[in-house]
Amino acid sequence: MKFGVPLGLVHPGIWRDLAVEADRLGFESVWLPEHLVFATDLSTAVYPGTDRPGIKPATPLFDAPAYLCAIAAVTKRVRLGTAVYLYALRHPFVAARAFATLDHVSGGRAIAGIGAGWYEGEWRAAGIDFATRGPRLDEAITVSRRLWTEDAVEHHGEFFDFPEVAFEPKPVQERLPIIAGGESKAALRRAATLCDGWISMPQNLETIGPQLDRLRAYRKDAGREDEPFEITVHAYELSGPDEVAEWEALGVDRLIVRPWRRTGEALQRLGDFAAAYRLPRYS
Repeated sequence: MKFGVPLGLVHPGIWRDLAVEADRLGFESVWLPEHLVFATDLSTAVYPGTDRPGIKPATPLFDAPAYLCAIAAVTKRVRLGTAVYLYALRHPFVAARAFATLDHVSGGRAIAGIGAGWYEGEWRAAGIDFATRGPRLDEAITVSRRLWTEDAVEHHGEFFDFPEVAFEPKPVQERLPIIAGGESKAALRRAATLCDGWISMPQNLETIGPQLDRLRAYRKDAGREDEPFEITVHAYELSGPDEVAEWEALGVDRLIVRPWRRTGEALQRLGDFAAAYRLPRYS
C-alpha cells in the first residue's frame, strides 16, 4: 500500500515542512487541493449534500503545480499530486504546460489529479459555462495527452481549436499519470475510460464499495479491465495497520491519510503513523 499526505488539511505555513517530513518518513506522495478563484457571492457555493457554503471567499489560494515545484526542490522521493486540479478552467496549453514543468522540476514525480469541479461561482467568474465542464474536461485530457506525446499537434474540437503547434519539452515520465476525481457516474466513467486512475472523496471501508463496482463495470465496458489503473482513496483516519489489508483486498493502491486533528500536531502525528505502519525511513 502507498500512503499519501493531504497538505491542504493543514495551515499553508507548514506545507513545506510537512512535505519534507513525509519524504523522509517514507510516505509515497503529498497532495494539494486547488481552486482558481472564489466569488464573494455565495449563492452558488452550497456544497453538494449540504445546505451550507463549501467555500470561504477569503481563503488563500495558491497555484498548485507551481507550489509543488517549490516542494520538489526540497524533497527527493515523494510524488507530487493535485487533489484535484480544475483542469478545464484553463486552456490545455496552460494546464499541460504546468504539469509538464512540474514533472521536469521534480525529475518525474508529478501526478495530475484532475476534476470537473462542483463550485459554479468560479466558472462564472472565469467566463466559462459551468454546464460544459464535463465534456470540456474530457476534451482537455485528450488534447493534453497529445501535447505530451506527439511532435506536432493540430486540434479542432468543440471547446478548443488551434493550428499545428509544437509542445516541448515533453514530461519526464513516459506517461504522466492523470487520475480523475469525483464520484458521479460521469466522473467515474471519465476515470475508467480516459484516465490512469481514480481518486475518491473521503471514504471508509463501509462506503467505498459502490464506487469501486461502478469503476470496474465502466472499465470492463471500455475494454480496459486489464490495463494499469491506480485507485486512490481519501481514507484520512484508519483504525490501525490491520485495516490496510482490507483496503488492499478491495483493489485500492493508495490511501491518503490524516493522522492528526490540528496543524500543530501534524508533524508529530505523521511520524507516529510512519512508525506504526512501518514505512521505510530515509535520512
